[in-house]
Amino acid sequence: MILDVTLGIILCFALLFGISCMAKLIGVKRQLQDMTDALNDIEAGNGNRRILATGNELTVDISYKINEIVYHYEEQFSKLRVADETNRQFMTSLSHDVRTPLTTLIGYLDAVHRGVVTGQEREDYLEIARRRAYDLKGYIDVLFDWFKLNSSEFSLYIQRVELAELTRDILKDWIPIFEENHLVYEIEIPERPLYTKVDLDGYARIVNNLLQNVIAHSQATQIKIEMTQKEKEFEISITDNGIGIEKADLLHIFERLYKCDKGRSGKGSGLGLSIVRQMVEKMNGRITARSEPDKYTIFTIFFSSAN
Repeated sequence: MILDVTLGIILCFALLFGISCMAKLIGVKRQLQDMTDALNDIEAGNGNRRILATGNELTVDISYKINEIVYHYEEQFSKLRVADETNRQFMTSLSHDVRTPLTTLIGYLDAVHRGVVTGQEREDYLEIARRRAYDLKGYIDVLFDWFKLNSSEFSLYIQRVELAELTRDILKDWIPIFEENHLVYEIEIPERPLYTKVDLDGYARIVNNLLQNVIAHSQATQIKIEMTQKEKEFEISITDNGIGIEKADLLHIFERLYKCDKGRSGKGSGLGLSIVRQMVEKMNGRITARSEPDKYTIFTIFFSSAN
């Protein structure tokens, strides 16, 4: 009798266990179907779809993990879409900015070649063509710097250098350009040696790009280049009294292809200041910009002292 009761209890537990397992199996099957439906939806392009699971479901861990993976890849796809749109704008801008001066250059040279202009007018056409050719070369040089800077092959040779003398060597080639552009210049560089760690060519590009930016866009009549040492940093500032940069534009001037409505809309690639920022950061420095429209603009570069 006792054996029969014990057997009955065991059978009841076995039956209940079987029912429980069957229920869980059905639940897991439903969860897997839900996961399959969600993954099919995601595969079809709905990157916002997530797999839902409660804390007591057997598939909750794998559901959360899949959601994390989907979120990560959707984030990457979003960045790729933004990059693709930026590259599209870049190529459109590149096509326009190269074609326009090239077309103008060809027009002036064709006029000279066909004898449409003679005498002094012919000389004027040749001079305009020469300037257009230099403008085009400058634009291509900027593009070359940009592509090289963003390539996997780009590298810098950062070494300890004497920055004061290096800066003087760079600026001496700019003095005739300042004078040609009727730009009153002031240069203040300490006589004592100032040591830091930079790439020689990279530092020259930074200074040259910032000075070219003043010449091309500021409409300034005065420029001041100053080097100072503050605590453990060197500051190299370039100040002009030109048209300045609006406050809203200051937030974006170091972005690729950004052109200020007032100061840079008519000329330039929108790459120069972006190249400067990247170059400075690759040499472990930083750069800031301050401006008040129609009064001044100051670009300041900071490098750590290596004295």
